[in-house]
Amino acid sequence: MPPLMTLTAITLDCPDPLAPAEFYRQATGLEPHPRSHADFAGLRREDGLLIGFRRVDDHRAPRRPGQSVPRRLHLCFAVDDLDEAEARLLEPGAGKPDHQPHGDRRRVLTDPAGRPFCPTVRS
Repeated sequence: MPPLMTLTAITLDCPDPLAPAEFYRQATGLEPHPRSHADFAGLRREDGLLIGFRRVDDHRAPRRPGQSVPRRLHLCFAVDDLDEAEARLLEPGAGKPDHQPHGDRRRVLTDPAGRPFCPTVRS
């Protein structure tokens, strides 16, 4: 049976769409969506998948490790070398929370909007 649905976009709320779009562009090499602007910015993968960033004026960054402000979404990215990926992601603005619950195979980092994501050693 063919799939009922095909994922075409993931949209993340944030206070400034251009900042996380640029951060993830540098981190992933994805192409900017040609109609990105101050209220919505996007990155497009070759197969058409869009990662969008939408302005939300009252956005509050999630807090880790607690849930006083829930995460709502968590992205994971496969990497070959965890230490190298961390160093390269910290340069354009990733943050690294003190709480690191996943040992040597995964790191918790945050994007410029404070949203957690994990580079994970490719298996």
